[in-house]
Amino acid sequence: MTTRPTRELETFDNPRPERDFCVRMRIPEFTCLCPKTGQPDFGTLYLEYIPDRLCVELKALKLYVWSFRDEGHFHEAVTNMILDDLVAAVSPRFMRLTAVFNVRGGVYTHVSGEHKAEGWQGALPPPAWHVDPTGAGMTPGV
Repeated sequence: MTTRPTRELETFDNPRPERDFCVRMRIPEFTCLCPKTGQPDFGTLYLEYIPDRLCVELKALKLYVWSFRDEGHFHEAVTNMILDDLVAAVSPRFMRLTAVFNVRGGVYTHVSGEHKAEGWQGALPPPAWHVDPTGAGMTPGV
């Protein structure tokens, strides 16, 4: 296999840096391990951001997400780790990451974090833009 998971996030220049526009991505194949039991956790990541000078490259993002597959993480920790890494890579004007995890022990977990660049005064996208694909109900804020 020539493609391997990596924590390296590649970027490319924003094609319209003079304009605020929102990039939204649904990443339905996130997996990591439960740090307590070692059993797999499955989730969908919803990423939305308003780029400044850089955008995240999609193949690199896919390989980055894949890199968590065999690691144990609490939902809250891994969501914030991914948000921090993405913010460090692209320095967006605004970024929101929502992780919707499948049921574990009868509990569905949604974790959402945001970053807003200092001094940026643009309009924020709506706080939730997706329906929970697990069928457990609407995402909070909808």
